[in-house]
Amino acid sequence: MNPPVIVLATGNQGKLREFQDHLQGIDCQLRLKPEGLEVEETGTTFRENAEIKAAQIAQATGHWAIADDSGLAVDALGGRPGVYSARYGATDPDRIEKLLKELGNQPVRSAQFICAVALARPDGTIALVAEGICPGSITSSPMGDNGFGYDPIFYVPSQGQTFAQMTPAVKRSLSHRGQAFKKLIPQLVQMIQAGQLGSAPN
Repeated sequence: MNPPVIVLATGNQGKLREFQDHLQGIDCQLRLKPEGLEVEETGTTFRENAEIKAAQIAQATGHWAIADDSGLAVDALGGRPGVYSARYGATDPDRIEKLLKELGNQPVRSAQFICAVALARPDGTIALVAEGICPGSITSSPMGDNGFGYDPIFYVPSQGQTFAQMTPAVKRSLSHRGQAFKKLIPQLVQMIQAGQLGSAPN
C-alpha cells in the first residue's frame, strides 16, 4: 500500500518546501494543487481562509487536502496587513517597501506572524485545525537572504535575528507555521496510523 496523498492547497514553491520540512517523517505523499485550480479567500480570519482553501481543494481533487493561511499583523497598523498580507503588493519587495513606508518612523514596531493550518477530508469537511503565533517586531530595513515574504523585516528578539537571517531549521522551530504544525502533527500521525486517510492507488 502506498502512503496516503495529501494535496497542498498552494502553488507557492516556498511554502511547499516549508510544508515538506514540517512533515518530514510523516508517511504521506504531499502534492501541489493542480495548476489553474484557484480558491478565492473570502474569510475574515486566517482560520476561515485555511478551512476554505483546504475544503475546496479536497472537493476538487477527491483527495485529502491541507492548507494554511498566514500573515503578518502589525500592532501600530491596527493588525494590518493581516489576512491581506499576500495581497499587500505585487511582489515580496513591493509588500516590504509598502509596509515599511506605512510604518514610517513609528517607535512601536511590535508585530506577530499568525498561521492557521487546516486538513480537509475528500468530501470537503474539516478534520483538523491548528493555529500558531510567533511574536516579534518590524525592522527599519530588510536583513538576511533566506526565507520569503516578510521574513527579511520580521525580527525575533529571542534569536537576535530576522526570519531571513535564520537557518531553515531554526526558523521552522520558532515560526508561526512551526507552532501550528507542532499542534497538528501528533493528530495527523494518529489519523494516518489508524488508517483514516486511506492510501494512494498503485
